Amino acid sequence: MNRFNSNISFRQKLWSSKGFMTLALCAVMLGACNNNLEPRATVPETNVTTKEVADNTAQLIGKTVTVRSQPISKLGPSTFTISDKQFFGSEPILVVNASGKVFNLPADSSTAIQATGQVRNFVIADINRDYNLGLDPNLYREYETRPAIIAQSLAQAPKPGEITTNPKQYYGKTLAVTGEVEDITSPNSFTLDEDKLFGGQDLLVLRANPKVPVKDGEKVAVTGVLRPFVVAEFERDYDLKWDLTVQRKLEAEYSNKPVLVATDVYPSAIPQ
Repeated sequence: MNRFNSNISFRQKLWSSKGFMTLALCAVMLGACNNNLEPRATVPETNVTTKEVADNTAQLIGKTVTVRSQPISKLGPSTFTISDKQFFGSEPILVVNASGKVFNLPADSSTAIQATGQVRNFVIADINRDYNLGLDPNLYREYETRPAIIAQSLAQAPKPGEITTNPKQYYGKTLAVTGEVEDITSPNSFTLDEDKLFGGQDLLVLRANPKVPVKDGEKVAVTGVLRPFVVAEFERDYDLKWDLTVQRKLEAEYSNKPVLVATDVYPSAIPQ
């Protein structure tokens, strides 16, 4: 968490107070439900919007950034564009998946994507040489010399209510979710509050080995893998050290409902 504190002053200068704030997140896949086709989410150096990548390219070239933005179109097996839709006329940014692992765009195009990688001016000859992706030059002529993010980490970033409303599309996937801590049942279980305007339910979060306690009302960024809540499987896979009363309460309320099994919990980059 010191990394977040050390970057506060830079973020304050770089971010617009009205901009679409992005997450500073770190994630790895859980051993119990590891999917080798899923890229891992990593700790970013800088958090920006896609608009800032387009507008401040010179200042960001060579930096590792994380953006959280909407997918626009898929160009090839390892390339797609993203854009901050709330900024009218915002220039789409090309994302090149250089993680070496398949990343599928969300079935719902309104679901945000988190991408972490280096900002570069897109030169297809250099990208093909450096990452051996075999991109067809004819498909990328309009993106030549324009800013791109060469992603080493990709994750879907849905809202808590999007997950609880339609969990099946997220099961087994690495997710990057932000929300307000609510209903702390035990040191290793709490919920992420869903905006009631969205209409979804709060999302249960479990973490086997919490290093730092969360606080009620704290805005956090959680990364992990979504699973249906089945007590027998969780007792088998994780050392949760549940109090029997807590276990019964959670089982009664969340049995077979979605639960985000966290690998990391950090203060959200979104201001309180």
